[in-house]
This record gives sequence, structure tokens and C-alpha cells, in this order.
Amino acid sequence: MIFEPITEELIPAAYEIVNSNPAYNLLENGNPTRSVEEVRQEFLNPTTDCFLVQLENTYIGIIDFLKNNPRDNYPWIGLFMLHSDYHGREYGKKVYLSFEEQLKQQEFDCVRIGVLENNANALEFWKSLGFIFYGNRIWEGKTVVCFEKSFL
Repeated sequence: MIFEPITEELIPAAYEIVNSNPAYNLLENGNPTRSVEEVRQEFLNPTTDCFLVQLENTYIGIIDFLKNNPRDNYPWIGLFMLHSDYHGREYGKKVYLSFEEQLKQQEFDCVRIGVLENNANALEFWKSLGFIFYGNRIWEGKTVVCFEKSFL
């Protein structure tokens, strides 16, 4: 599993992955698709580390990672998304566990994630990986369920 930083040249691959998930896009922003410019703004930003997940020369996912959220001083996964062709086949678990190993090697001792409350599949996914609920927050008028996983 390779985590390749997203660059301008990789925006088309990120665009394809994001738009392969219209149900998530509807939950997040009320629109089934995102424009190239929206994808560019989200993943070419100075605040987070954004990666394309590469498996056997194919980009299968995106991880957006914030090393230190200034609101709580914890590391956060801002987005974890697989191309829809890879849903339901254990790739999500493999990708996350590989990313977690990299976090441990970089001496992070935990990570947090927020999941939109209406995203039932994602809620179950993160719980299955050992993430523990610690509270709800409101983000852009939507309830976000917050989880944390300790590596200690």
C-alpha cells in the first residue's frame, strides 16, 4: 500500500474517486458530484496532508490527514474514502490498518475521526476497527459523531 501525496497532476484521480461516491457527496454537501475545482481546493491545501492510496498501480482511495487539530490538539483523519469499485471487499480495513501502522511509526499515539451521523456504513466501519465514541459535534449544520482510537 502506497500513500502518495496529492499534487496538481493527481487531481484527476482524486476527482474520479470522490465522484464515484455520490451517496457520500449528497450527505456531505447535498450534491452527488463535486467539481474539479472543489476537489482541487479540498486536497491541495496548506493545512492537511492529502494522500491518494495506491494498490498495484491503481489509485483506490483518498486519505486527508490533519497532524494536529488546533481545536483539540489531536491528529484527525478528515476524509477516508475508497473508490466505489473497492467497497465491501475488505480494502477499507486493509488501507486503514496500513495507514495506522504509518501513524505509529511516526509516533502518533492516537487518531480521531468524525463521521456524519447519517452515514451508517461508516459508523459501523470505524467501530469495527476499534474506534471509540467520545461525543457529537455540529459541523456546517450537520451532526458529526466523533471517535478516537488509541494506539497505546
